[in-house]
Amino acid sequence: MKRTALITGGGKRIGAAITRAFADAGWHAVIHCNSSGREAEALAATLPSAEVVQCDLSRPGAGVTMIAQLAERLEDWRVLVNSAAIFPPDDAEQLEPEVFSETMQVNAKAPVEMAQTFLARAHSRGGKRVIQLTDQKLANPNPDFFSYTISKHAIAASVPMMAMAGEPGSRVYALAPGAILASHDQSPAEAEVSHRLNLLERRTSAAEVAEAALFLAEGWLESGQTLFVDSGQSLLRQPRDVLYLARKEERP
Repeated sequence: MKRTALITGGGKRIGAAITRAFADAGWHAVIHCNSSGREAEALAATLPSAEVVQCDLSRPGAGVTMIAQLAERLEDWRVLVNSAAIFPPDDAEQLEPEVFSETMQVNAKAPVEMAQTFLARAHSRGGKRVIQLTDQKLANPNPDFFSYTISKHAIAASVPMMAMAGEPGSRVYALAPGAILASHDQSPAEAEVSHRLNLLERRTSAAEVAEAALFLAEGWLESGQTLFVDSGQSLLRQPRDVLYLARKEERP
């Protein structure tokens, strides 16, 4: 059995780029999806070694069950990449309880529980790696996408704590991308502008994030670290999300 990596949300967007990078590097890729089964199956068909698993991470306990079932049958499961996330628009002026609860479940609670179950139960011949995708908003917050940003801060806080508690040979990392792909109703022209709002004034590609994930999986960076892949966006102080900055929208 090849060394295996599970990529949640691995059928589209950044998750798909990460999936392809692992598969091209000789890994068996387990592609998790929820509603994007068609995209996940199409991607798997193009890869040398891949399979698809479906799970709705908004359902409490569903992610843990998926991890436990995979741990029973995968012979050399070394990496869990938690890329799946939801990105609902809300702001800091008023908390929307339902939006907040679902976002925290999918983006923070489920990834932590899945990581804990993976580290405790997976069988690996070469150590275990957890890679939690966070966001450059950790260092460069703004009031937009409030619940999402809180959820990414929560998962980021878990990384050093889990790294300290981990067994020898296991590592837990955070990977923090900047603005990579168009969000919500962004036009290509708006994305072109917003994705260059960083120190290097360049677009960071999904392939760069995927290469960083592969580096964390195969390298020996100290456990508990956060790797930013954002062309310097996290070093700025932006008053709004770049989606709105590209439209020159101001807060009332």
